[in-house]
This record gives sequence, C-alpha cells and structure tokens, in this order.
Amino acid sequence: MKKTYEIKVSRIKESVGEYTADSPSSAVNYWKDRITKADWYDEEREMMLVLAVNTKYRIIGHALVSLGTLNESLCHPRDVFRPVIALGAYGLIMMHNHPSGVPDPSSADISATRRVKDGSSILGIHVLDHIIVGTAMDSDTPYYSFKEKGLL
Repeated sequence: MKKTYEIKVSRIKESVGEYTADSPSSAVNYWKDRITKADWYDEEREMMLVLAVNTKYRIIGHALVSLGTLNESLCHPRDVFRPVIALGAYGLIMMHNHPSGVPDPSSADISATRRVKDGSSILGIHVLDHIIVGTAMDSDTPYYSFKEKGLL
C-alpha cells in the first residue's frame, strides 16, 4: 500500500502587488512597512525571508524561511525556493536582518547566497538580490545589497 502525504507551505503572505521591489531601497521599505509589523518579528533574532516577485518586480508574497538566534539564521536553498515555486514567482529577493545593527555579510551569508544562486539556474528562477538589514534603520548604511556590491 502506498502512503500519501499532505504538503503544506507555511508562512506565505500573499501580497496584492502594492509594493515594487525594483531597487534595494524599495525592498527595505517593504521590510520596514510589512515585516517589522508582523506578530512573529523579533529584532533581537536573525530571520531570513524571501520576497517573491513577478516579472514587473511587484512583490506577490513573502515567506519566513528561517527564524534564528541572536547572530545566525540557517538557510537552505530548498526552503528559499519552496514558497517562490508555490507562488509561481518570476524571481526572489532574499532578505535577513542583523540584530547587531551592522549589515555587513558574514562568510555564512556569502555562502548561502552562492548556494541559492547556483540552484536558481536549474530552476529558472531569478535571484535578484540578497539584502541584509541592520536594525539601526536610520544609520548611514541601513542595509547591504549583494547586487549593489556586484556579488550577484
């Protein structure tokens, strides 16, 4: 007898397309307007999210990929792509915070970005950026964009 399984993708928040993520600053605005107001948001813990976008870079949804600790959040490509595939998105933007307030990437951040980028070519899903948000949103460098720095 074959077993059947129910599959559930959790924490997808569909959006009605009112936000466009055509630049790192517009994605950070989405983070400030939507993510920081979520009931599960905790600025003292690292959390990885994925924004799913359509071909016009409108955000069609976001998903919490990983809720971590004070200084790390685990990220596996399958967890990043799962909600993006479920939403039928054109591309994705990875976003996570650094509770320290300093958005500079760690070696683990760079490695995770490379792994997701490698998987994107197989799936035909565009990795548009990976943005690290510092908690001090009013500082001179409130975020780090892999795309702006030429790493994507």
